[in-house]
Amino acid sequence: PWSAQTPLCPTHQSLKMAAVSDALTAPVKWAQRADSLYVTIALPDVKDEKIELTKDKLSFKGTAGGKEYFAELEFLKPVNPEDEGTKWKCLPRSIQMVIMKETEEEEFWVRLLKDKVQEKGQCSIDWDKYVDEDDEQEAFDQSNLEGAQGFGGGGPPGMGGMGGMPGMGGGPGGAGGMDMAAMQQMMAQMGGGAGGAGGMDMASMMAGMGGGGPGGMPPGMGDMGGFEDEADSDDEGGLPDLDDDGEEAEALD
Repeated sequence: PWSAQTPLCPTHQSLKMAAVSDALTAPVKWAQRADSLYVTIALPDVKDEKIELTKDKLSFKGTAGGKEYFAELEFLKPVNPEDEGTKWKCLPRSIQMVIMKETEEEEFWVRLLKDKVQEKGQCSIDWDKYVDEDDEQEAFDQSNLEGAQGFGGGGPPGMGGMGGMPGMGGGPGGAGGMDMAAMQQMMAQMGGGAGGAGGMDMASMMAGMGGGGPGGMPPGMGDMGGFEDEADSDDEGGLPDLDDDGEEAEALD
């Protein structure tokens, strides 16, 4: 019977080796500044790309021209995948990325990868972005990376998901604490019926908004219930009694 200790049959081994050999090594170009790397996977029209970045390694798999490509690049020194400046974008003629170094150093890296042999066979200098470390260093031209995404996925770096927009609640950082369930209930109550304009239940609405001020209002708005008190105070302050005015007029006559 077969077990984990049983060697694979020659046919199975050959199929496995063929699957690996079918994936071609992706060509890579790179340049650097004191604080960052610019890495380009020089393949056009890449599809089904999968890119992962850790502080030590960049992994890539994708299809171009109907062929599968891969890259496993172990960096010479650590990088910072969490930095908001670290980002990538798939372009029509290549995949380009800026990767921030973990530590900014005065001296440039002597090479990109730990493995000299791998770098010689797979990587080349991107002369369009190259500068000598003794020259005045300008930041990389990142015009091609407009709208690029971070390696954590989602939107462009720094957006961190929509969360809650200020004043709307519904997510971290949103003021007022208004959630979608409360909003849906409020909209249902606005559909019609008694109890205010369009059947809108103001008490439920204000409770749903959950502002930081009294009565569910946003801070600084005060207590809306004060309108009733003001109406009462107007009645008590009162206009002169019409009968009294009549008596005063007769006295003057």
